[in-house]
Amino acid sequence: MSKKNPKQFLAFRYAGFRFLVGASFFFNMALLMQEVIIGYEMYKITGDPLAIGLIGLAHAAPFIGLALIGGHVADILSKKRVIQVSLLGMMLCSLGLYFAGKQLSNNDNSLQLQLIIYGAVFFTGLFMAFYSPAVQAMKAFVVPRSAYENAATWSSAGWQMGIIIGPGASGFIYDWVGFENTILVVIGLMAVVQLMWMQVSDPKIEPSEAGNARQKIKEGLRFVRKKRMLFYSISLDLFSVLFGGVVAILPVFAEDILQVGASGLGILRSAPAIGGMLTLLILSRISMLKKAWRTLLLFVAGFGVATLVFALSKNFYLSVVALFFVGAFDSVSVVIRSTILQLIVPDEMRGRVNSVNGIFLSASNELGAFESGLAASLLGAVPSVVLGGAASLAIVGWVWMKTKDLLKVDLGREV
Repeated sequence: MSKKNPKQFLAFRYAGFRFLVGASFFFNMALLMQEVIIGYEMYKITGDPLAIGLIGLAHAAPFIGLALIGGHVADILSKKRVIQVSLLGMMLCSLGLYFAGKQLSNNDNSLQLQLIIYGAVFFTGLFMAFYSPAVQAMKAFVVPRSAYENAATWSSAGWQMGIIIGPGASGFIYDWVGFENTILVVIGLMAVVQLMWMQVSDPKIEPSEAGNARQKIKEGLRFVRKKRMLFYSISLDLFSVLFGGVVAILPVFAEDILQVGASGLGILRSAPAIGGMLTLLILSRISMLKKAWRTLLLFVAGFGVATLVFALSKNFYLSVVALFFVGAFDSVSVVIRSTILQLIVPDEMRGRVNSVNGIFLSASNELGAFESGLAASLLGAVPSVVLGGAASLAIVGWVWMKTKDLLKVDLGREV
């Protein structure tokens, strides 16, 4: 295989990238394990999909409120130190969940446990506002420019692999040892992530021209708005996932519609990541940059169609296949969007620009979780997902009308 395409593993030639991918894998595995069991525990306590949606809101509110500051901090301070301190904060949040679960699991204090869960999720979102921009900014410094696309593919693969194993394992671990002991596993995985970040060199970047924090943040916002491909790519992701995402209410489908329990939920939650992972293995051998914008629009449209199939399915296996393709189509857009970010953004602005991208991602994922929970509570799970899939297709059509001039852009010339 390597003789046919020697650049397939190009990014792995660099030690910093190898540790970054490992950290991404274990971090996402831990975070998604925690997310799945929190959602399932909350639904067991309340029986209300809106309670699950509020978890997404509790995470998104501090992240969106502080991410621009986090991006500025990543640009002016040690990125590695920001990552490590933020990760330590998230570990303490998980530790709080462990003690709360241990103390309250055998008592009739479900309301108190709910409040502690929301509080832990809130502070995790707060620390993520600093962790995420620093990590995203770091990606551009562990490989040379010529390896950006390959690095985007494999870093997405590490991310997806964590999403595959984390949720899939969480359901079985939860059934085996319970809520609080599963949280202990999460804390252990985060400790491994800390060790990996210790092996990554901290880049030395000269800050841009003098200015206060407010001016610097505005500079990052103006840059995103000025670069049309960057602006529309993250906008497309925001609105398609905001309305078309189904992950947050998978506990409802697992319990009430497909009736497959916690183990089935783990499989459903892992299916998109498996689809994404297999697609990324293909992308490691080919380039999607020649007509990247057209490809991006087509695959986001595929995401919407697969979402509609999942919404209408009453068969567990068909639902798993539909979610598989949701992840497969989404993974292509992730690679293209990540490559655009690395190619267009200057080094001294990477923290701020990635914080803007992080806000869009958080709005699509966490606020999308709130939207999904609210819509499912008001309309029912199936109608809400049908409307979401249709909205994703409408958004693709709108972006296509606004960006026809980008359809023939060859991003490969930027490398």
